[in-house]
Amino acid sequence: MMVVLSCKGRQSEVNAQVTDGLYEATQSQQAEQKKARNEKIRSEKAKIVRMYEIPAPLTDRPEQILYRKGYTTSYNSKSKTPNWVAWHLTDRHTRGTAKRNMQVFTEDSDIVGKRATNNDYYNSRYDRGHMCPAGDNKWDEEAMRETFLFTNICPQNHGLNKYEWNDLEILCREWAQRYGAIDIVCGPIFSEKAQQKTIGKNQVWVPDAFFKVILCRQGKEKAIGFVYRNEGKKQLMEDAVCTVDEIEKLTLMDFFPELDDATEARVEAQATLSDW
Repeated sequence: MMVVLSCKGRQSEVNAQVTDGLYEATQSQQAEQKKARNEKIRSEKAKIVRMYEIPAPLTDRPEQILYRKGYTTSYNSKSKTPNWVAWHLTDRHTRGTAKRNMQVFTEDSDIVGKRATNNDYYNSRYDRGHMCPAGDNKWDEEAMRETFLFTNICPQNHGLNKYEWNDLEILCREWAQRYGAIDIVCGPIFSEKAQQKTIGKNQVWVPDAFFKVILCRQGKEKAIGFVYRNEGKKQLMEDAVCTVDEIEKLTLMDFFPELDDATEARVEAQATLSDW
């Protein structure tokens, strides 16, 4: 009798394990389906909405396009950093209650293989520098959280991150409030050299400089660019101003391709800070 009960008990355990396994498999399938559905929605949105901030596709380096709620990033699997990060910043996006002090930097699960981690930055003497800033995403909790993914982060000198780069981020928010909306693209610049400087076991590339280009389409279109060296020495904003054309030559990227050719040629050849 005891043996029979024991067998029945064992069979119940087996049935429970099978049921649990099926439940976990179902959950995993549902998660994958949800992820695929969300990606399809984002891709369809990109086709429907003219995203003026998105640069032309890159063919000379690895590129994986990732659509986030508050920005789009082009990820480079070789450098373990974004090639660029782009977003449409509106007046509304500069306001909200989402808190950055509630967030943590996170590995991006959309990246298969080696990817940047928190450990790569430990004792590196570089900040985890946001490309699309948390301050531009106070409008939404998910958008704020996604700015802390490492596919939106580069090794950045602490002084630059704290002062000049932060000042430019604040100025962009002021422009978004003044004009209603602006389009922004920023990212790292790597100079050609024999030995690329890296941090961490995943060999995350350390940029030599950072660029940011801004387009205003309200009224008569205008654009401006900035390049800051990745160092702690004081850099005046006036000295960092560049035309978009100049930054395209530095980065070998094509910005604002959605503009008609005549407008693109005009705005990308000029950069006057006082016009803003």
